[in-house]
Amino acid sequence: MQERPEVDIDKLSMLARIQLSEEEKEAYSAQLSDILGFFQKLQEVDVEGIPPMAHPFEVEASLREDVSTQPWEPARSLSNAPAVRENQVVVPKVVEDA
Repeated sequence: MQERPEVDIDKLSMLARIQLSEEEKEAYSAQLSDILGFFQKLQEVDVEGIPPMAHPFEVEASLREDVSTQPWEPARSLSNAPAVRENQVVVPKVVEDA
């Protein structure tokens, strides 16, 4: 069995800006050592010749056909707008004058 990696729990708790009791330090140190041990175990796996992938299954994008159509009339596009002026949506002012 591999040796568990050493974790400086005091430094980690300082960097995370958390205070830990002695019991928490012991528990978290053991848990983090186990996690780092799992990563060390993964480093031993031979992945030579295996291409990187973003998803474990073959995924194809389901895109619709790009079909040219007539654009909507401005009246239809603006039909749900609360206020309209000169074929534009009117919105409340959100930036103050400088």
